[in-house]
Amino acid sequence: MKEFFNIDARLLELDKLATEKCKPIFEEIEKITKHNQHKVLSAFIKNGVSEAHLGISTGYGYGDRGRDTLEKVFADCVGAEDSLIRHNFVSGTHALTVMLFGILRPNDSMLCLTGRPYDTLIGVLGIDSHSAGSLKDFGIGYEQAELDSSGLPDLEKIESILKEKFYKVAYIQRSRGYSLRPSLSVEQIGKLCRLVKKVSPDTLVLVDNCYGEFVEKREPISVGADLIAGSLIKNPGGGIAMTGGYIAGRHDLVELCAYRLTAPGVGREVGASLGHNRELYMGLFAAPHTVGEALKTAVYAAALFELLGYTATPRFDEKRADIIESITLGDSESLIAFCQGMQKGAPVDSFVTPEPWDMPGYTEQVIMAAGAFTLGASIELSADAPLREPYAAWLQGGLNFHSAQAGVLLAAQSMLDKNILKL
Repeated sequence: MKEFFNIDARLLELDKLATEKCKPIFEEIEKITKHNQHKVLSAFIKNGVSEAHLGISTGYGYGDRGRDTLEKVFADCVGAEDSLIRHNFVSGTHALTVMLFGILRPNDSMLCLTGRPYDTLIGVLGIDSHSAGSLKDFGIGYEQAELDSSGLPDLEKIESILKEKFYKVAYIQRSRGYSLRPSLSVEQIGKLCRLVKKVSPDTLVLVDNCYGEFVEKREPISVGADLIAGSLIKNPGGGIAMTGGYIAGRHDLVELCAYRLTAPGVGREVGASLGHNRELYMGLFAAPHTVGEALKTAVYAAALFELLGYTATPRFDEKRADIIESITLGDSESLIAFCQGMQKGAPVDSFVTPEPWDMPGYTEQVIMAAGAFTLGASIELSADAPLREPYAAWLQGGLNFHSAQAGVLLAAQSMLDKNILKL
């Protein structure tokens, strides 16, 4: 490290201590990675993936065997009946939007079981102000069950609300978004699914699975969720997919979503792969290992910054449900310095200095450190945050641990250079 980067010797001593503390946690991560890698390999073998599936289709994309087989492979990987995995989902928010519009109809209602959703979904729901084309615009009702005092879903409150009226959809956001609440484990999601089905058997449980894929041995479908959705430039794209998203779950529900993605009566039968099949297959195959590296990065960042006196959520030795690590820095100056240092450890655009800006879909200015091969890829090392209390940086990703480790140290060094960090 000292040979290549200008890191203070005192930070390097803390790096050694943090790395030692992380070793038993890393061993547990390796066990999960091994399980998930074998699961993915098995799905590839079961579905007879061949060179013929990696080719290109154009135009309407009728009969694209590679696209159709990939959807079978992905469904097996997440324990689902069916999946829709396409490069033309432009983001995780787009996949979630297609899922919601595919299932909900005018006069239906949805209940979010995990409090206020992630910022970019607010416009989709239309819950703060008028957004043209939102669910609200189509007469679809939205309500949310606030979290309990510990930041977890309030089971008693949810049960009470579900008894009051029928909701077509119960919605779960697995990851925390820009909040400090705990992310939800698959086991916790299972408890919510069982509660919903007990009180309201016809309510469909839909899960925003972003940042959670391959973090545990099971996915939410295995514990009762009807549909899950997410982005391919996060976990399941393995750092190789350049764009895309997925929806997976019950076959009939996936079909409804396909009609929303393309057109009623056409659905999944169209959609040229345009040469993206190879990278989507490769990304999915690499995903368990890449997620493991991202988890190691999160654990290490928590350990290092706890040694520096900061609050990390989750703590370095806590059980994890996603790849995100938040570090509460306390003020805007510290947050900006952290992100600027993280950028210096990026393989792409390391010379760029991030500054807060008015980012579409967010109410406050956002600062982002993201020197990535794929723009916006949260499975690559990145850190971002809105400039608001508690001035926490949300760190995620890391294609490989050793380069990400350098990025975390450079974030600390940036704070030290600005006399923010006291050693």
